[in-house]
Parts: sequence; C-alpha cells; structure tokens
Amino acid sequence: MADPWLTIIGLGEDGLAGLTDASRSALAGAETIFGAPRHLTLAEAGARGRAWPVPFDIAPVLALGGRRVVVLASGDPFWFGAGGTLTAALAPGEWRALPTPGTLSLAAARLGWRIEEVTALGLHAAPFERLRPHLARGCRIIATLRDGDAPAALAEWLLAEGAEAARLIVLERLGGPAERLRESRADAFQMTCAAPVAVAIDGADLPRGYGLPATPGRPDDLFAHEGQITKAPVRALTLAALQPRPGALLWDIGGGSGAISVEWALAGGRAICIEPRADRLALIEENRARFGLAHRIEPRHGTAPEALTGLPEPDAIFIGGGASPALFNALLPLPPGTRLVANAVTLETEALLTQLHARHGGELLRIELARAAPLGTMRGWQPARPLVQWSLTCA
Repeated sequence: MADPWLTIIGLGEDGLAGLTDASRSALAGAETIFGAPRHLTLAEAGARGRAWPVPFDIAPVLALGGRRVVVLASGDPFWFGAGGTLTAALAPGEWRALPTPGTLSLAAARLGWRIEEVTALGLHAAPFERLRPHLARGCRIIATLRDGDAPAALAEWLLAEGAEAARLIVLERLGGPAERLRESRADAFQMTCAAPVAVAIDGADLPRGYGLPATPGRPDDLFAHEGQITKAPVRALTLAALQPRPGALLWDIGGGSGAISVEWALAGGRAICIEPRADRLALIEENRARFGLAHRIEPRHGTAPEALTGLPEPDAIFIGGGASPALFNALLPLPPGTRLVANAVTLETEALLTQLHARHGGELLRIELARAAPLGTMRGWQPARPLVQWSLTCA
C-alpha cells in the first residue's frame, strides 16, 4: 500500500508540542486514535479516542483495517511498546511508524550513559527476577516499571538479593514539564513515586564477585534440586558440546532440575524442558523463575519420544535421561545442522551410545572427574561415576 492505513506514533510527556509535523498531520486526519488514557489526553484525541481494552488486545485496531487509524505509544513504539505486536500482524505496506525519543534514550541522555553499554529491560510487565542475569558489579540497567509503587518494591527485591548497595535513579515523567530524577541506595529507599516511571540501576558499588557467573557450569547451589542435577563440571562440558547460540531452541529431554535448560537460556537461547516426573517439573518451574527465565524455558510434562509430537523443530537436543533405542530411532536422522548431545552414566546407555557412534559418527567422550575429600586425617581423591558423552552435528 502506497498510503498505509495505520500510523504508530510515539508520544512523549510533552504531548503535541513534542511531535513532528508528520505526526501531527496523521493525528489530524485520523478517524480513530487508540492509546492509553494518558496518551489520549496528551494528544487531545477527544471523541476520536479509544482506550486499549484490558487485558491488552490489538483486535480492535485490526478490525478497522483500511480506515485512517492512529495508535499512540510511549516514545519509541518498538522499545517494549505496542509497535512490535501490531506489525507482527500486518503486512509491511499497511503501517508506518513515527517514533520520538523513548525512555531508554531520554534516561541515557539525562545520566550520560552510553546506550550501547546499558542493559535495557521492560519490567512493567515482567517480574523483577528478569534482572538476575544482568545484575552484577559494574552493571548499568535502565528498566521501565509498572506504576508508582514499583520502585519501592524493586528496592525491597534488591535487598532480598543481597544488592543493597545498588544505586537506584528513579526517572519520573521523562521528557515532560513534570520530569523528576531522584537517587537512592536500595537499602535507604524511601521515595513516593508517580507514574510513568522508570529506574536506572548502577551496580558500581556492588561487592566484588556479586552476580551470576557468565560462563556455563554455574555452582550447583544456585539451583533448586534434590540431587537430580547435572553437576557443574559436567554441565560446563555438556554446554560446550551443545554449542548454544542466541535465539536457538533446545529440546532438553529428561530435564531433571532443568539446569541444562537454564544454562542454555542464560546463553541467549530458548528451551523446551521435557520431564516425566511431576515433582521434578516443580523444580524446573522454580529454577526458571529463580533465574528470571520463565520467558525462555517451557516445562513440558511427558516422556519422549511421545512428548516430542508437535514441538517446534530444535536447533539442538540434549538427552540427559530416558535414552533408549526407541528414542533415537524417533529422532534420527535429524535435519542438517541440528546438534545432538547425549550423556550416559549406566553401562546399558553407554553401550547404546557406543553403537550409535559407530553407526552415525560424531564424537564419543569419556569424562572421569574426582574431587579432593577427607581421607582419615589427610585428603584423597573421591572419584565421581564416569560419564560417556556422544555428540553429533547432523549433516
């Protein structure tokens, strides 16, 4: 379409005064204007204004396809805004977007922070746990928040996480006449805040060593488990074999505590974690919440291969439990480029992996580890059960 029917306009706290001529022209010609009540007031939408339904739904906009419609969003509509949701349902020629500086740009401009060095999060519709992978000594985070009560709740959450030294800069009504910036340590937070509100978190004063390690093989005690966990050194070797990449999908078969899925998701991927036992599914749920990864890990109750029916095609598969000839017969051959890693601790599974290696190639690795442990009045090596790992990239 040479003339899109939908215009997505980014609106700041300065209202019409901060808009370009193109945005004001689109507003003047619109039959219907969608937005939050605050946006409709700022844009002086009047009788043409329609507030978003609760819960949020773009269906009323799509129902007016072909008419002159404007959607109002805060600042940059594609930074945790409605822009991406709308355009995913439309053809490219149906829409145009006219952004203004959003919260991220305005906050960075006020603080003097380089945007490329900042972690940007939308916590207005996500739990504070989403911060956990990013919260570390020296971090700089800019996040939108839900309402005026959220900054105090965030400070309490940071205290519970041992981040009482984090510096919070509360950013209220950025870009408008009522803009206000205030600062406090998490353990001294006593502000009453007003929406719309965002927060910048400066981790410069957090203690040395604070935060999650950045590499796989994170300590076992970070995870909820009942002994059913791939131990940290083996987990590191397994993740190295799986070769995670941002956005890649893992099938984690026999998930146990979900530790492999967590490590995969922390590397930027997505995981479907398949586990036949309900009690272990509860551990997977706890761990994905604990690490702020509920949006990246999908627990699924079932036994492979039956539980694999209808799943989206994976980029990698890890088999940590339930390996059987029937499972491999259902999986192989895999689409080209798919990575498969299977660990065995029993003689029977080791024999199966040895046969599969002879038939399909790949790499067969025997892992033997030992830890120093008390031995009488001295110390000795306490070996763990040896493990055999078969890995394969399908041609």
